[in-house]
Amino acid sequence: MTTLRKIFALQGGGVISLVGAGGKTTLMFRLAAEIASSGETVLTTTTTKILMPRADQSPRVIISPDVEDVLAEAKLLLSQERRHLTAARAHIAAQNKLQGFENGDIGELYRSGLFSWIIVEADGAGQRPLKAPAAHEPVIPHCSRWVIALVGLDAVGQPLTEEWVFRSRLFADLTGLAPGARITEQSIAAALSSEAGIMKGCPPGALRYIFLNKAETTERKEAGRRIAGFLKAQGGIRPDRVIIGATERELETFE
Repeated sequence: MTTLRKIFALQGGGVISLVGAGGKTTLMFRLAAEIASSGETVLTTTTTKILMPRADQSPRVIISPDVEDVLAEAKLLLSQERRHLTAARAHIAAQNKLQGFENGDIGELYRSGLFSWIIVEADGAGQRPLKAPAAHEPVIPHCSRWVIALVGLDAVGQPLTEEWVFRSRLFADLTGLAPGARITEQSIAAALSSEAGIMKGCPPGALRYIFLNKAETTERKEAGRRIAGFLKAQGGIRPDRVIIGATERELETFE
């Protein structure tokens, strides 16, 4: 299987921010596992909230609102031959979620030099395959070198409701698709390319990738190719690369 790291052309270290919906957490921890297995250090974290990772996703979690405390504990753990750590400001016990860091904290963590890579879940989606961002979203660190926007292809053909789309009313306003109407490939492309859409707030100079995830059937792969075609033909935000596939299967790229 082609590695995720290779398909996303991740070389030289830096901050990777994941936005959108349809598999951000899975992608984050699988990328982290690949990076750690190569011997490089990687921190997984968030600027929003994520579920407390399972032991098979992240071996150690550091929780502190003080970046200096996080770095001190990380330095000790990394000296014990660990390569992958997760950190957050707080643990919300009632939700079993981690509360993320402020935007500037991510830059401080990276500038420490302890981590070759930092992967940030920079958007929430309530475990739906598709979303539209509110005014305060996504929360992308300014130091991000890569921004990867995810969409779950299982949303194609489903009704535009909250069951399938996080902030479905905003998605309707963004794309012109009527609430309850069938979600089309063209509407997804519109949400990805709009300046107010899924990829908004990318830092200048960051590489902008789109990952059309859950392409586990021929029909979903074809839907992904149609979305890529719409993105290439229309204006607005233009991605540097479109990837179609599933995190455990073969991927395709469209430059």
